[in-house]
Amino acid sequence: MEIGPKIKRLRTQLGLTQEELANRCELSKGFISQLERDLTSPSIATLIDILECLGTSPRAFFSDDSERKCVFARDDMFELDDEEHGHITWLVPNAQKNAMEPILVALSSGQSTQEQNPHEGEEFGYVLSGSVLLHVGGAKYRVKAGESFCIHPSAAHWLENTGKTTAKVLWIATPPSF
Repeated sequence: MEIGPKIKRLRTQLGLTQEELANRCELSKGFISQLERDLTSPSIATLIDILECLGTSPRAFFSDDSERKCVFARDDMFELDDEEHGHITWLVPNAQKNAMEPILVALSSGQSTQEQNPHEGEEFGYVLSGSVLLHVGGAKYRVKAGESFCIHPSAAHWLENTGKTTAKVLWIATPPSF
């Protein structure tokens, strides 16, 4: 991997000049220039400082985004059918590595998702069909097809289908919690 050109791309994406980056990192403009042309190499400590000034981490900087898959077919998805808790489809494989985790929940009449304990983050749901009862702590909210919910899960929460038809919900948690 050529470190210099990648640093230059990040710098220009942020609209920074070499001098501005150098000032933020307490380095010389000449050093940044040589670094971007791969004429010199930074120490690990200096590289970490530069990456912090560019708003990234070593892990993100050195990951190969060209290999990261962004479109997923049905065969990529993981499904779980539970008689009590409905049919859950994890729409993005290995989403636990990401900042968010999207799932598709299908609940037949009388089914409910497993109770989720309070945790950090946010959860969003969009009811695709049917309706569900959203339980958050002691409160209950009816959410119908075409409606959505957004919660900060500071209390136990789950979905319940009290209707007569199957309910389908696109549910996204950040950070991943399913």
